[in-house]
Amino acid sequence: MLEDFLKTAIELKAIPRQGWINKLGLKDPESVADHCYSMAVMAMIFSDLKKLDTEKMIKMTLLHDLAEAITGDLTPDDVIKSKKEKMENRAMKKILANLPEPIRIKYEKLWMEYQQNSTREARLLHQIDKLEMALQAKSYKKRFTKKQLKPFFDSAKKEITDPELKKAFKKICKI
Repeated sequence: MLEDFLKTAIELKAIPRQGWINKLGLKDPESVADHCYSMAVMAMIFSDLKKLDTEKMIKMTLLHDLAEAITGDLTPDDVIKSKKEKMENRAMKKILANLPEPIRIKYEKLWMEYQQNSTREARLLHQIDKLEMALQAKSYKKRFTKKQLKPFFDSAKKEITDPELKKAFKKICKI
């Protein structure tokens, strides 16, 4: 059973980030696993800077897109938010069922905390998700115009409210 969980997690390496495909026509975008790794590094740094629970944030980061191993990377253009949430919750329940009960319960709690945006760590992580997207968009600057990348930066700017993340976002935009 544990092996099934691990095989599912590995699937994220083969799932492309759909927003880059849909909005830019990118043929070789980062994978969901690539995105999660970048977010985990960012979560580690910003959590430590803010003296939050860094271990919790890293675990939450690694779990936050795990359902996409089953659902795929669904964008708001693909499915409405409430339907996406139901699909992902079902997928996570199935994925986490492969873990021993104490760990499953702990990860379910972290998953719901992130989904409900109910703690400082979850709220910061949602913003880190947007900051990571902006950083990835910046990495595509040689392949696309500012106009093509603008929706990604606009989305990040709208969602990032934390002062330190805003500062990082502004610096990313200047690079």
